[in-house]
Amino acid sequence: MDAPKEPNALIDSLSPYLLQHAYNPVKWMPWGEKAFADAKSTGKLMIISIGYSACHWCHVMEHESFEDEEIAVVMNKHYVCVKVDREERPDIDKIYMDAVQLMTGRGGWPLNCIVLPDGRPIYGGTYFPKEQWRNVLLQIAAFYRNDPAKCNEYAEELTQGIQRVEALKPNIDVAKISTPDWNDVFLRWSANFDEQDGGPNRSPKFPMPATYEFLLNYYFHSKHPYAGEHVQLTLKKMAYGGIYDQIGGGFTRYSTDMLWKVPHFEKMLYDNGQLLSLYSNAYRQFKDPLYKEIAYDIFAFVQRELTSPHKGFYAALDADSEGVEGKFYTWTKNELTAILTENDALLISDYYNINDRGYWEHDVFIPLRFEDDETIAIRYQLSVEELKQKVTSLRNKLLAEREKRVRPGLDYKIITGWNALMIKGLADANIAFNDKIFLDAAYSNIEFIKSNLSDVNGGLYHSCVDAENVAHQQKGYAFLDDYSLLIEAYISLYQADFNEAHLLEAKRLTEKVIELFEDDNTKLFYFTPTNGEALIARKMELQDNVISSSNAVMATNLFNLSRYFGKPEYEEQAMQMISGLQKEIVSATPWYSKWAQLFINSTHPFYEIVVSGDEAHVWVDEIRKNYRPDLLLAIATKGSKLSINEGRVSEGKTIAFVCKDKVCSLPIESPDETLELLSK
Repeated sequence: MDAPKEPNALIDSLSPYLLQHAYNPVKWMPWGEKAFADAKSTGKLMIISIGYSACHWCHVMEHESFEDEEIAVVMNKHYVCVKVDREERPDIDKIYMDAVQLMTGRGGWPLNCIVLPDGRPIYGGTYFPKEQWRNVLLQIAAFYRNDPAKCNEYAEELTQGIQRVEALKPNIDVAKISTPDWNDVFLRWSANFDEQDGGPNRSPKFPMPATYEFLLNYYFHSKHPYAGEHVQLTLKKMAYGGIYDQIGGGFTRYSTDMLWKVPHFEKMLYDNGQLLSLYSNAYRQFKDPLYKEIAYDIFAFVQRELTSPHKGFYAALDADSEGVEGKFYTWTKNELTAILTENDALLISDYYNINDRGYWEHDVFIPLRFEDDETIAIRYQLSVEELKQKVTSLRNKLLAEREKRVRPGLDYKIITGWNALMIKGLADANIAFNDKIFLDAAYSNIEFIKSNLSDVNGGLYHSCVDAENVAHQQKGYAFLDDYSLLIEAYISLYQADFNEAHLLEAKRLTEKVIELFEDDNTKLFYFTPTNGEALIARKMELQDNVISSSNAVMATNLFNLSRYFGKPEYEEQAMQMISGLQKEIVSATPWYSKWAQLFINSTHPFYEIVVSGDEAHVWVDEIRKNYRPDLLLAIATKGSKLSINEGRVSEGKTIAFVCKDKVCSLPIESPDETLELLSK
């Protein structure tokens, strides 16, 4: 019988990812002063290895290398080895991701960087097969031993490169902002569309919700048919593909192919929060019932599998179960026939393509859709409604059977910014479908954040855990994305329920952002606060990734709050932020989509509508039935603390004011008249 393994220094961590490595023979240490002190005292290089709990290739490299005794001997002999959960410390991840991208031209996770004892990188990459990793470790150790001066020189050059990435010269002349030709921007972008399956014409395919929010916005203003068609094609193909969990709802992180068929099976909260917003907004624009189905399914998945007992939202579900990627989500034909009658198995196999189209590997199938309900209903001589009822019943049977399987690992971290994305998704779903279940979930989550992720000084924590025997332990100062996304969520909640407390909290947190994150020269914001840990570079997040740029979100918040609170300095700062980036926004729009949305709103007519009176909520519901990215709504009641509502309170009779460019209409006395004024 094997002797029990001795844990390493990660055993006291709260992070599920770090705990996954706590019994590796590698003498991992958590990031911190002790690790750096050990490296300096021993003269060893350091390995900074970064990943996250749901990462499939992180598991592969752990199994191949970090669990291997011989590899561990090499790592322990020559290096101080540090494990970092990128979701706990995105600031560290950003620095070493930049380093690896500068060295190799690509990035990803696991991210493995070899650094000097002061943290400056000299070598790095992503996944390394076992023998390659061994060779790298020995060669770099020998290089450092034989030529430390050269290592130091290279580290200095690379660190300067990291510090230069995203560096901007301030542009304080807002008057020089020029209005782009958005049609030209769209035409350049559309050259990279996949016209058959939606999304980009390359693989892997990530959902990238911000890009489609921009295209929705652009389509609203331009009515360019191709933009609308591409959004609809992409949303349908994603919803029909294997990237979407056809049985349990919710999206996986990305598709490995052009068809949205074979996903990387991890399911992330941040994707599903943003996609809940996207499908809800697209429903308001196109009224496609598929989008409503997807939105409700995302909600059901998050409630069932990513909601803690105390109503925080967990970070992620792993790609693997029982050591096999996707095993929890895939099916064999024998499994279906063991659960369902012969006729039902035939129907569900047809509906979810348990056939050549859905075949993956090793006699395993990925459920996906290809034909519309109308086509399948005709083939089975059913009405569409009868087919839907039948499929829902069979799907529930499959879901119940799937629940008996060994579940993927749960990352039970609760991250402020990711929870904020889900709150915004819930607010947008409430606006689209006028269903209070979404708001109830949002309110519960807000209370969790207030109770468990807010510090005594009025700021935020980045994350905590809510797991068995570990209740609500705070983990570190919050980053710009935590603040900016939560502010955005509060603004969205106000648009949903018109409770002014949301906007007052958004404004309070905005002042906190200006205090802790602002760069005086550019008026942009650093990713880390002034009271955060000093690293080898202080980064700004400017480009969108799978989550929108935190600076772009913050600029949008300033733009919107300036209108509610009558603070022109907020809008001026938002425009100054855009001014320094307008070249990038126009030339590389897919990576600056959140900025581009704000750019469109700032260069096209943008409205504020204030409604007051007994029927105000009825009027507002009428106005927001359709997608309107070009306006903000407010309801004026007695005692309002919003500047936008001053002098506009009506008791009894319902009236509305439509304002544009700081000029407001005379009182309007019907919703139809309000909509007519907006259409001019």
